[in-house]
Amino acid sequence: MAHELEVWLFAERIGTLALIEGRLNFAYADEWLKQPKAVALSCSLPLQKESFDDHKTRPFFAGLLPEGRMRRLIAQQFQVSGQNDFALLDHIGGECAGAVTFVEPGQSLRLPVHGGEVQWLSDEEVIALLDELPRRPMLAGKDGLRLSLAGAQDKLPVVVEGNRIGLPLNGTPSSHILKPAIQAVEDSVSNEGFCLALAEAMQLHPARSRIHSILGRRFLLVERYDRTHNATGRVERLHQEDFCQALGVVPEMKYQNEGGPDLTQCFDLVRRVTRPSAPQVLRLLDYVVFNALIGNHDAHAKNFSLLYAGKSPILAPLYDTLSTAVYASLTPKMAMKLGSKYKFSEVQARHWEEFAQATGLSVVQTRKRILALARKLPLTARTLQSAPEAGFASNTLIEQIITLIEQRATLTIKRLTHPAAETAP
Repeated sequence: MAHELEVWLFAERIGTLALIEGRLNFAYADEWLKQPKAVALSCSLPLQKESFDDHKTRPFFAGLLPEGRMRRLIAQQFQVSGQNDFALLDHIGGECAGAVTFVEPGQSLRLPVHGGEVQWLSDEEVIALLDELPRRPMLAGKDGLRLSLAGAQDKLPVVVEGNRIGLPLNGTPSSHILKPAIQAVEDSVSNEGFCLALAEAMQLHPARSRIHSILGRRFLLVERYDRTHNATGRVERLHQEDFCQALGVVPEMKYQNEGGPDLTQCFDLVRRVTRPSAPQVLRLLDYVVFNALIGNHDAHAKNFSLLYAGKSPILAPLYDTLSTAVYASLTPKMAMKLGSKYKFSEVQARHWEEFAQATGLSVVQTRKRILALARKLPLTARTLQSAPEAGFASNTLIEQIITLIEQRATLTIKRLTHPAAETAP
């Protein structure tokens, strides 16, 4: 017996996701394929009449769901198998990354009334929500909520207006992602808030964020780059997909050492699907260098995305970036190799050259770009730290991050300007 969900993109029904004998299947609707404005749901799911089997279908659709502990708890909430992507999308696939929504067959898409339906929260209700999230990810099962975001850390789509925070109900788009402190990771809120602010100061155009505090509880509010405001100020969805989805890689294989995408595949993807691609390739290079210098070892392929905001996709703003290298308990291995090295401490000038050659970049221009970023980043970090309005001045973790940045920048400059002095790995 086949179970089906209708797949909607924006306000259009574009196809059907089916579960047939435990396997996923996706097919575009004939009506969608006939439309001149028809676009593909994913780079890995091109427009075609033939349906896609489980191998082709699962990477995109599983990539919309939470991972790890969050996924297991949501499955328990609904009494379904943690491996059942279809059932999970049925229950929480109302407000996802991008502009995709899942609706049961025969039902119409719930369009929010003017202004949307929002459950505005008091300060006490926000605190109660933060306490509940570790036990009930995405507030799964709460009336009117069908929320899903990829990743293994607690987070929640919310609507923010000024200092008001609310829950988006019955198809209303969220505007922000609320990210509470990560358990067992010291002051992750300040860490990610600082790294995103630093990327902004470096003019890398990351997702915008601000640290918010309610009744002494701090959390990060990240403005959704896959949302926009129309002429009336109403929030609307933009479509997006992460690099794993675009490359047809299931989320549990997101790390390169598990068989996931490497930087060559990431740059090839950007070069292949964006137009003009040169500015987007340069932005991706900046993201890679920035992550390396701040010590973000968790920059895997699901932490880069394509944003469908115009005639062709562009590289999405930088997001989910924080310095993991300052924590001795976390792995020193980077999610993707630079050249042939997983550890930044082992990356010599020749490995940056290997990286440039493998990704189709000019070795000379790449070297100039790395040096420019390495020379600018430490001073920019110190300036940001000392800005009174930023709130980072007396934070000991931020001091550790900046010290790490200074050490990595100095080492990088030395190795790129004096390659003859390289030590053997």
